[in-house]
Amino acid sequence: MQTVWRAVGMGACFLVMLAACAAPEIVPTRAAIIFTPAITPSPSTATPTATATRTLTFTPTATLTRTPTRAATPTSAPTPTLHADLLDVTIEGLRARAYPGGQIRVTHTITVTDAYTRTYITFPSDDLTISGLMHVPFGAGPFPVVIMNHGYIPPAQYVTGSDTYRAADILARNGYITISPDFRGYARSDDGLNLFRAGYMIDALNAAASVKSLPYADASRIGMWGHSMGGGVVARAMTVSALIKAYVLYAPVSADVRVRRFAGGLSGADRAEEAELHDSYAYWSSKAELIDAVSPINYFQYVTAPAQIHIGQIDTTTPPEWSRAIRDELNKQGKYVEYYEYPRQAHAFIGGGWTLFNQRVVAFFDKYLKR
Repeated sequence: MQTVWRAVGMGACFLVMLAACAAPEIVPTRAAIIFTPAITPSPSTATPTATATRTLTFTPTATLTRTPTRAATPTSAPTPTLHADLLDVTIEGLRARAYPGGQIRVTHTITVTDAYTRTYITFPSDDLTISGLMHVPFGAGPFPVVIMNHGYIPPAQYVTGSDTYRAADILARNGYITISPDFRGYARSDDGLNLFRAGYMIDALNAAASVKSLPYADASRIGMWGHSMGGGVVARAMTVSALIKAYVLYAPVSADVRVRRFAGGLSGADRAEEAELHDSYAYWSSKAELIDAVSPINYFQYVTAPAQIHIGQIDTTTPPEWSRAIRDELNKQGKYVEYYEYPRQAHAFIGGGWTLFNQRVVAFFDKYLKR
């Protein structure tokens, strides 16, 4: 029996059944149309050309001090310093930091299907412990790996595997280990600083770096998949990581933070610095210098791996214009991108659109992770 999943909120919250299930049959369909990008260089020639590196200097506005008069006149408030934690979540700051990962630990096995084993896992991300779900296919490894990034779901409604479960089932049946992190603040994961939601990308890249701890995984063949907010994680990771060999963005949020601004959380900040960070964020988060510096769309010159983008034409949660902007900027930078729009599909694909989407994703990962 086929189960229909409905999207909730921005990220397509699925009521996950953590039990064995058969993968949907992959059959050809005409439920989608292809929009060929204006520039689609061959992957073998997609090496980025030299591009000037954007360097941003944050110069606080000079403090103005009025000349004392007979009546005491207060001086203007000083401009808050750009806090180091804010500088760290700019694209340049994220590129400069390390993503060491660590040991992936299987906490317990959930079920064994006819094609794979599904387990709960944990792994380190900086000083946090992040939980997640892993599918490991049967057979002789080492297997390629796909990091699966979930969309926005209210943390109180989220369960491990939400928004990635069905796609992970299909990929596992096609010979991929899948790792679906519960981002910081979700499920059993520790909470932590998450300015502009950059913490989620840090968790995803630490998951990728942790793959080397699995003897049955091939750490040289890692892909990344993301839906909605998770697509935003992928867009940021594309500008930061050289470890990932192929990216899939499924109905992604805008890669330009000016279009839709997500502050993320201040929770997790050191208590002694929380007030200082709050004041700095309150001032700088409205300044173009910082907004541009945290927007991945301004840094696609750094992308080193092919990307595939999928968007429903009637998606009102993450409108097609956002995906087109990502496609157009990747083309402008001479990067390899495949772009697909699906008629009569909204934020969470169903029916023939869902089937065709997964056919294309499997073929894309096969091309770049299995050769």
